[in-house]
Amino acid sequence: MIKTIRHCFSCDLKDDPKLIEEYKNYHAKGNARPEITQSIKDAGIVDMQIYLTGNRMFMIMDVDETFDPQKKAEMDAANPHVQEWEALMWKYQQGLPWAKEGEKWIALEKVFQL
Repeated sequence: MIKTIRHCFSCDLKDDPKLIEEYKNYHAKGNARPEITQSIKDAGIVDMQIYLTGNRMFMIMDVDETFDPQKKAEMDAANPHVQEWEALMWKYQQGLPWAKEGEKWIALEKVFQL
């Protein structure tokens, strides 16, 4: 059995219903770009889900013991497909009000677990 670790993040979409629908279409079942999903898997991400309420998103990632965020960032920087995807996503995504300049996905702080 593979041991996984869960990471949770949040990001906002631009509060524009048309843009939100476009974003959802890019992520609809069967529409995900295979080179992007492969880059996610290659980094040790076992499962990834994104949830939306209004224009706020929550991403839940289960990663295996090989996952290293710094290595993932380096892999993404060297992958032109990922760079193209990230540039496209800036059309739709924006940082949370408290995000640093250029920062979109912010790690959530766990405050309760049953």
